[in-house]
Amino acid sequence: SIITTDRLRVDATVEFYVRVDPTDSGVATAAQALAGKTFRSEDLAETLEGKLVDAVLSIAANYTMDELQNERGRYVGQVEDILKLNLAQNGLILESVSLTRLDQTPFHTLDENNAFNAIGLRRLAEIVSNSKKERAVIEADADVAVRKSKLDATKERLNIDQQEEEAQIQQRLNIERERAASDAAITEEKTEAEQRQEFARIEKDKEVKAKEIQSGREIRRAELEATQSSELRRLEREIVVAAQQAAVAQAQVQVEEAKAEEVRAKEALETTKEIAVAERERELSIIRAHEQAEVDETRVSSETGTLLAMAKAEAEATTTRAAAKRAELLARAEGEAALIASENSQSDDLIEMKLHMRKLEILPDVVESMVKPAEKIDSIRINHVSGFGNSGGGSGSDTSGSDKAVVNQVVDGVLSMALQLPAVKKLGEEIGINIGDGIKGISDQVSELDDSQPAPESSEDQEVFDRWKSDHGK
Repeated sequence: SIITTDRLRVDATVEFYVRVDPTDSGVATAAQALAGKTFRSEDLAETLEGKLVDAVLSIAANYTMDELQNERGRYVGQVEDILKLNLAQNGLILESVSLTRLDQTPFHTLDENNAFNAIGLRRLAEIVSNSKKERAVIEADADVAVRKSKLDATKERLNIDQQEEEAQIQQRLNIERERAASDAAITEEKTEAEQRQEFARIEKDKEVKAKEIQSGREIRRAELEATQSSELRRLEREIVVAAQQAAVAQAQVQVEEAKAEEVRAKEALETTKEIAVAERERELSIIRAHEQAEVDETRVSSETGTLLAMAKAEAEATTTRAAAKRAELLARAEGEAALIASENSQSDDLIEMKLHMRKLEILPDVVESMVKPAEKIDSIRINHVSGFGNSGGGSGSDTSGSDKAVVNQVVDGVLSMALQLPAVKKLGEEIGINIGDGIKGISDQVSELDDSQPAPESSEDQEVFDRWKSDHGK
């Protein structure tokens, strides 16, 4: 082992390659210095070992352990330089020096009581401690760096994931936006197409309506022309008839003049006046006919005026109908008011008579309802009668309700009618009719009641009474 300048002990293995100088002087020197040791390797090693070890140790004392490791070539060269001179004195040549092993001496082999070892151990402890500290720092830094690297990688990965998600979301948004825009465009196109179709339909309807209006106008124009032609023909006929009538009148005048010249002479002035009036009337009639024809032609030429005239005529007709309807309603109201006033002005005797008449009107219905149950009874034979207290639907001692025979039910009905007869008689007495004598008595009393009615006081009461008698066959 060798000790370096920093008092560290280092184990080293150094190989020396030595040979005898082939010159005469070299061989002679080697023979003198070594003699017979050259044939014994142990003796030769013992002779040269001191020089070799001294050279190794002396040069190593100028190096630290790190320098020995880092500058091995320079260290070996310095050892060679020292040994060449020393070995040349012994007739030897140093071919080369090889440092084959260089390592720190293990702790367990060092004696801590040795001064060199103590300094070296302290130095080694410092180196090891500093190395551990540096290694811990390096490891911590490395761990932090690794963690930072992982954190950065995680952040980067998350950032990339976020960017990918944002890109996907943006892509979906773009797709949805494009889809919405496409749907909106499609909807707009559909709306525009529907609007165009609707516009085309409206235009077609307008054309159809225009054609219908034009056709209606032509029809009305044809009708007006036909009416005008008919009116003109009628006016022409009237003119012809008027002319014929004028001719006839003229002929009659001539006949009258021939028959009564004296009368004609006396009344010449009056006849002349009448003829002038007739001529004037004829001319006025012709003028009016021409004016009417011109008016009709003007009316036919102006459809708007015709329509206005028709509308005015329709309005006048409506006004006339409304006036007629109003007059009808007023007349009806006046008639009803007169009837009400007439009824309010009736006398007490007439009111009593009408009350008796109303009683007589409802009396047949009362009698019919009384005799209705007995219409289908042919004859009644009573074989046994008992239980007079069971009328009115009460239960008997022998039978009850639905178990009674048909005959018993009929008898019960007759008995029930017998019990109701006093109430019916009382009702007849209230209205002045005796029910006990039967239908004949009722009829006789009605006849007597008719004969005993007082005569109506007024003509209106008489009319009401006569109308009632005619309705009731009296």
